[in-house]
Amino acid sequence: MLYEANQYIKANKDKVNSQYRLNYHLMGQCGWINDPNGFIHYKDKYHLFYQHNPYDAVPGLMYWGHAVSDDLIKWNYLPIALAPDKPYDKDGCFSGSSMEANGRLYLMYTGHVVDGGDQRETQCLAYSDDAINFAKYKGNPVISIEQIPNEASKKDFRDPRVFKRNGKYYVVIGSNDGKGKGQVLIYTSLDMLHWAFLRAVGAEKNMGNNCECPDMFRLQDRDVLIVSLQYLNEEKPYNSSVYAIGHFDESVGDFIFDRCFPLDYGFDFYAPQTTEDVSSRRIIVAWMNEWGSENPTYSLGHNWAGAMTLPREVLLKDGMLCFKPVDEIKTYRRNEFSMENIEFEGERNLDAYGDSYEIEASFDARSATEFGLKLRTGYGEETILSYNRAKKIFSFDRNKSGIGPKGEKHTEVELDDNVLTIRAFVDKCSVEVFINDGRKVMTGRIYPSKDSKGIRIFSRGACKLLSLKKWDIA
Repeated sequence: MLYEANQYIKANKDKVNSQYRLNYHLMGQCGWINDPNGFIHYKDKYHLFYQHNPYDAVPGLMYWGHAVSDDLIKWNYLPIALAPDKPYDKDGCFSGSSMEANGRLYLMYTGHVVDGGDQRETQCLAYSDDAINFAKYKGNPVISIEQIPNEASKKDFRDPRVFKRNGKYYVVIGSNDGKGKGQVLIYTSLDMLHWAFLRAVGAEKNMGNNCECPDMFRLQDRDVLIVSLQYLNEEKPYNSSVYAIGHFDESVGDFIFDRCFPLDYGFDFYAPQTTEDVSSRRIIVAWMNEWGSENPTYSLGHNWAGAMTLPREVLLKDGMLCFKPVDEIKTYRRNEFSMENIEFEGERNLDAYGDSYEIEASFDARSATEFGLKLRTGYGEETILSYNRAKKIFSFDRNKSGIGPKGEKHTEVELDDNVLTIRAFVDKCSVEVFINDGRKVMTGRIYPSKDSKGIRIFSRGACKLLSLKKWDIA
């Protein structure tokens, strides 16, 4: 199955339509991708695996795709790492994580099996000495159905994130209590082969109907738990990726926290995973899409769907997480355009344009009631990033962004001495907005016409553009 999938990719990777292919984000060569898996800095390179259906641009039988990078921006594809070719993973090699031990790279993943409509999920291991060719452990699964506690679902048991703390291995696994409350299960091991259940956490909190893709790490002197929540609101179901800052009690395997906060306030950010590199940076990347959302690259027959977000450095400031695009992106800046100290009111076209760029803008609100940027403008299309001063609300509006999913997302933002700073990354069919030094981030897919490349500033009332810089990213 590995051979056939890799041969299929070789034969079809040049048949994808390039109209919405991104320039500086990781995608699959063809077919469908979703969750990032096994994100790790290993032997001087960044490895990122991902859920992958190479045969069609929709979810299907899941493999693990694999890419490698020196700088987190430009990625080279490696052969598929895992195929669903064993009885315990015959219906999908679902999401998981990686761990280096004694120079060897281990992958821990969920084996997904469906028999007669009955779903079973177990946790499995694969390993490699060259980080290219992986062998599955003969004793799989390493965490079986029998090791799921009574207070947890026997069907939803997936996405292991393994980490090491004080000589012991721990793994957090997404689950629910079987009664509609999401939770995370924590196990421990001395060798990654024999695991003991410790505790279930989160069922008493508002963590949706089910938890997926958990991650746990230490940042400064605090512990952070990241979880992707399914069906957070029963009246209008939606998914959300959140974080909690608290304390991991290793002695009993408990994570103690008060509440969760969104990682991203936009449309398309799910199943994030982190790694720590040799510079001790904590880097996060997520699937830049949303379950149940329209994918024009499929419906138009472009033969691909799915991409990863721009990798972001995770920082802890004033007891909250904030996010910064990795510095490596700056080396890809080209053709700088700049302007400063512009008093304006109404709408103004900039002498700058593009479909793959970074833009930094700083506004002094003055007496304006609303102001911001309009991106990918033209032919009646625009993507609006705006700030409402009275409501203290920042909005990302893609209702006129072209074809594909619509909608408007909002988040509360406080001005800094009446100043708003926006750092936005546009890449063909994506927009990622970092607000006030990454205290809030909003991510969304857009699908404008290929010639909608204009950029505008606008204001209702007097406003001052303190500075604006724009670079093509190539």
